[in-house]
Amino acid sequence: MTTSDLIRFDDLTVNFDDRFQLNNINWQIEPQQHWVITGTNGAGKSALAAVLAGAGDIVSGKLDGIPRRVGVVSFEAQAELIDVERKKDDADIMDVISEGTPVHEILFENCQDVPLAKALAEKFDLTKLLDRSFRKLSTGESRKVMLIRALASKPDLLILDEPFDGLDANSLAMLQEHLQTLIKTTPMIMVLNRFDEFPAFITHIAYVDQGHLQLQVSRNDQLAFDELYKLLHLKTTDLTVPAPDPDNNIPALNPEEPLVRLTDLTIKYDDKKIIDSLNWTIEPNQHWQLSGPNGSGKTGLLSIITGDHPQCYVNDIFVFGFKRGNGESIWQIKQFIGYVSTALQWEYKGTTSLRNVILSGFHDSNGLYTRCTERQKAIANEWLELLGMSDRGDEIFGKLSYGDQRLLLIARAMVKHPPLLILDEPCLGLDDMNRQMVLALIEKICAGTGISVIYVNHHPEDKIKGIENYISLG
Repeated sequence: MTTSDLIRFDDLTVNFDDRFQLNNINWQIEPQQHWVITGTNGAGKSALAAVLAGAGDIVSGKLDGIPRRVGVVSFEAQAELIDVERKKDDADIMDVISEGTPVHEILFENCQDVPLAKALAEKFDLTKLLDRSFRKLSTGESRKVMLIRALASKPDLLILDEPFDGLDANSLAMLQEHLQTLIKTTPMIMVLNRFDEFPAFITHIAYVDQGHLQLQVSRNDQLAFDELYKLLHLKTTDLTVPAPDPDNNIPALNPEEPLVRLTDLTIKYDDKKIIDSLNWTIEPNQHWQLSGPNGSGKTGLLSIITGDHPQCYVNDIFVFGFKRGNGESIWQIKQFIGYVSTALQWEYKGTTSLRNVILSGFHDSNGLYTRCTERQKAIANEWLELLGMSDRGDEIFGKLSYGDQRLLLIARAMVKHPPLLILDEPCLGLDDMNRQMVLALIEKICAGTGISVIYVNHHPEDKIKGIENYISLG
């Protein structure tokens, strides 16, 4: 790759044997840039890297600038080479059994720098194995062969998919040291899951999710880099949503009854009907996405459920075991609901600490005015850990970024484990990075917490993993 070359993806959509698809990728790799592609398992990281090596079938868009020599190290390439060797057994005739290709033939095939290959074989402790059949190597040993082949091919572009997996400490240090010598001559694309494995020379990070290139971050943009770290923490951590307080005083609901049942619901102002004869039932542990344009009635519908709408008593509404209009109080309804909205964020007191913001959710208060138990404090600390904010519990809420405030308010709404969590336009006003963090947190909440979620937004196509029921107004 010369200083005038660049690799360019323009609205590229690529199919992989109908098993997976990358969609509308726009990406530019410039000379002297070194990228890490990251994201969760199954997001499309390896697929995106494989496109650079010629894999996949282009459905639409353009891909320009792929250099002539591309060095590739990946589990897929390693498996393909091993499979080729195994097939040689199938071709054996009578009692002639193939010993397979020796390591030295595979290592020096198409080698552009034999002295380098020999030197690396020595450093990787492979010299004694050069006459052994490649198929008899361990997984780690065959991985080293793949690395040496790629590095000694004098590639114009080097693609390394999880290159550090399976290497012992000495081999890992040696590889990292050698890669450092290539940074001025060879652009590198690495696929990595762990932030702590990112080499210091990496200049940019590409975040892939569900087949889309969602974010591109410069390593020099420290704020964006830190936010991407938090996003990956939410997406990849083994931490789960903290358990509820065992002394939670929310009354038990009948599991055989729906949380909400609206029958022929009509909302009208003067003579104009905003919602006309809507039927909607929300069962326990059932997640819904409510979408629609401005003015379609989303906010009115939510306020019917929360008990705040004046037309609650002229409609057939069943919520949390209550048939509305039979003497129940609004607080009897609200105890079963966690609620997050932009309006709440505007109103929430900015002088409260992060820990106390979460604790206030136990009492549905705007600020903390009630003494909390030690167990409740421990749960709040678990939420801070899940959000990647363990060391920030005493910071002031008003000093957080807009996106971090939204995450804290979702944790506040969730801390009491309400039967129903309503997220009213939770991504409104957020940039791409913070939007991805909020959506990642919602995914975690939907994954087996026993809580029903209503996710409200403008765009029905903006879907969240774990939400399978949809209702659209307007």
